[in-house]
Amino acid sequence: MLAPSYLPEAKHNLINELLEGLDPGALSWLSGYFAGVAQGRQPAKAAASVAAVPAAATAKRLTIVYGSQTGNAKRVAEALAERTQSVGLNTRLVRADGYNTRELKDEQLLYIVMSTQGDGDAPDDSRAFTEFLASKRAPKLPQLKYAVLGLGDSSYPMFCGMAQSIDARLAELGAQRLQEVGTADLDIDTVATPWQDHALEHAQKALKQGEATTATVTALRPKPARVSRDQPHLAELLLNQPITHGGDKDVRHLEISLEGSNLSYQPGDALGIWPTQSDSLVQAVAAAFGLDLDETVEINEVRRPLREWLGKYRELTVLTKPFLLAHAQFTGNAELQKRIAAPETLRALLDNYQLLDLIKEYPAAWEAAPLVQALRPLAPRMYSIASSQAEVGAEVHLTLAHVRYERDEEERWGCASHFLSDLEEGGKLPIFIEENPRFRLPADPARDVIMIGPGTGVAPFRAFVQERSAAGASGRNWLFFGNPHFDSDFLYQTEWQRALKDGDLHRLDLAFSRDQSKKVYVQDKLLAAASDVYQWLQNGAHLYVCGDATRMAKDVHAALLQVAETEGGLQPEAARQWLDGLAAEGRYARDVY
Repeated sequence: MLAPSYLPEAKHNLINELLEGLDPGALSWLSGYFAGVAQGRQPAKAAASVAAVPAAATAKRLTIVYGSQTGNAKRVAEALAERTQSVGLNTRLVRADGYNTRELKDEQLLYIVMSTQGDGDAPDDSRAFTEFLASKRAPKLPQLKYAVLGLGDSSYPMFCGMAQSIDARLAELGAQRLQEVGTADLDIDTVATPWQDHALEHAQKALKQGEATTATVTALRPKPARVSRDQPHLAELLLNQPITHGGDKDVRHLEISLEGSNLSYQPGDALGIWPTQSDSLVQAVAAAFGLDLDETVEINEVRRPLREWLGKYRELTVLTKPFLLAHAQFTGNAELQKRIAAPETLRALLDNYQLLDLIKEYPAAWEAAPLVQALRPLAPRMYSIASSQAEVGAEVHLTLAHVRYERDEEERWGCASHFLSDLEEGGKLPIFIEENPRFRLPADPARDVIMIGPGTGVAPFRAFVQERSAAGASGRNWLFFGNPHFDSDFLYQTEWQRALKDGDLHRLDLAFSRDQSKKVYVQDKLLAAASDVYQWLQNGAHLYVCGDATRMAKDVHAALLQVAETEGGLQPEAARQWLDGLAAEGRYARDVY
């Protein structure tokens, strides 16, 4: 709460209203924003003294900057900050879009926890930070000691590419690397925990623990509730209903009970699910390697039957570059080594092959223990929540595409989508909530929203419309939806039609790409409505994008830049700044994967 003596009562009340419900990242961003405003209003002489403050303030401080798309990097950064705080170190935790880059030249000790999106891209909250760091505007940093931890997915060729780029750039600017860049796969803690251990040691030495530290430590969120990623709730599946009709896709609407869990969520959050591998797949993998599923395997003093390792604890449907490298070395196959070395053929392997495909093309007689050790641990899958608790109560709904295809006349499928699609109503599944504070409805219910969600990317927007309807929001709702065919793939068709009729949805633009000779996608519909889109945004609307990161999200981003140029008369660089400004204001948010 602000001290009333500094503000008129009316302003004091407005500030309290603004702060209500904001997370630490948002508060940190506002802190930097208000500090910048204050500095800009200082007389020249006073401004000089303000500018001199950071050097003294940062001399005995650890700054932790994080960039997170789905929340994992945020969770790891918060855990690191809690550890450094617990031993008395002066620590500041800040999200990348809340970090004032002018302070970088005065930092003495900086830890960066950064996720990588797709093939080496920065998460949305870190684009401005990483662009500044890569630019000519970045200062020389001979005084800085640093360490970088990357989070990524080794099924992508540019695994932890953003973290490695940041690490290399800081070294190029003259900073001293305290430890090698950490590259954590989906089994995050395997790498993150020892990296944090070393980081804590370095921080204690650098800050000379034992000296008095009086600066304020950034307030951290309370520790997560009992139900979490590591302690999921075993929930009941209430409904498993197909919502496509014929055609090539099998999309399901799932309804899951939250009774007895004390779990709650907001529209925009994700549901984490721990899947189990198909028994038939486990048997096929064991047979391909010539292994006995009843054999006991010990890894890091944990003993389990091979059947359990492969079924519940190892990734079988997604290939990773580390396993490809290990398999190529094990087989000594020159052709496979050549395919891994070339980016295009490596991508083809990672995108199109599963473990069974690899073993059939490049056989090898792995023993059970080395195989289990080489395979990536099974990780939970995250699904955008398709419901509002204001509408459904103690339930959570999902929109699920069953990943299924044939290779060499044999069926292949995705691990979690197959697990969920085959799960019968009344069955149990381990779940937890993953918060996504960067993908939230506007606090002001009078604001308009534009939602772009083709395919299963429409899921969170079902939740948005339910929430806005229940709250009686006066702002308008505009949805762009696309899929191949109107007849078979119009997800939630009757719900959208009812929402239009009831006034809960004010505009619906549809792109069914295969229903005419020329393919039409959501970005095409966006450009066709460019004038209205620009007007809505100029009048304060919030825009949201959910779905495929590799193509759709990039095409939509490019279309938005074109909208700014054609409708706003902006030059390309000004259009980019306009869109970055919307993102910085929280009015352009993406949930892409």
